Amino acid sequence: MNYQWYPGHMTKAKRMMQENIGLIDLVIELVDARIPISSRNPDIDELGRNKFRVILLNKSDLADAEANRLWMTHFKDKGFHALEVNAKSGQGLRELQGIVREACREKIERDRKRGIKNRPIRAIVVGIPNVGKSTFINSFAGKACTKTGNKPGVTKGKQWIRMNRELELLDTPGILWPKFESEEVGRNLALIGSMNDEILEMTQLAGELLVYLLAHYREQLAARYQMSGVDDRTTAADVLAHICENRKCYKKGQEPDYDKAASVLMEDFRNGRIGRITLELP
Repeated sequence: MNYQWYPGHMTKAKRMMQENIGLIDLVIELVDARIPISSRNPDIDELGRNKFRVILLNKSDLADAEANRLWMTHFKDKGFHALEVNAKSGQGLRELQGIVREACREKIERDRKRGIKNRPIRAIVVGIPNVGKSTFINSFAGKACTKTGNKPGVTKGKQWIRMNRELELLDTPGILWPKFESEEVGRNLALIGSMNDEILEMTQLAGELLVYLLAHYREQLAARYQMSGVDDRTTAADVLAHICENRKCYKKGQEPDYDKAASVLMEDFRNGRIGRITLELP
């Protein structure tokens, strides 16, 4: 399957970010904890060169807890300040102000020596579509500052938000990059909902997810759909057929509706109902 998706508004959004980067002290990058590398836009490293950096592993509650620990170590070893968060519940956000101060310590000390007081840190919030940037900002601010939605492309333009005396945030639209470096990256982005589902063959995508789950999260998969006898011989087609039976996914005449079963699987995965699942490791 072709997993490329780069609508025209993303070019405009990238240009806007480039135009505003000179105003910025800090880049706060949200990644999806289930795919921390695949959900990192490589353009962000170029954009944020010579800026202080913080990486937030968002939706960490949906990802494998042990994998989260491995990714935290990975990013810290790379020189980033990193934090596990769940923007929807607010988990981890209380620690962020301290992380921001630590990341920008040089800037704060420089201002102090120059006699500059009470100048807030200006941070840009970046990430791919549907990674939870607007939800993060609203949760961090404790009020609805931005529009949110469980689909890519809700944020359309830039927006400055004053968080407190110490910090101002620039919200930006989610952007992908023109060509993914591998099919695996594209597939991972499609699986978590960072592309428009309408351009994807969802039943095929569900089949690829099942191949991974059977290899790495077999017990959680079997428990979710009350399957017995799941072993090395079980195929993705077997599981889809079972979901049709288990969730009564039928067409007229009791014919199995594999497309509907695939939709059930994808919704369960994206909402964490199968369990805490990570699709890639450091």
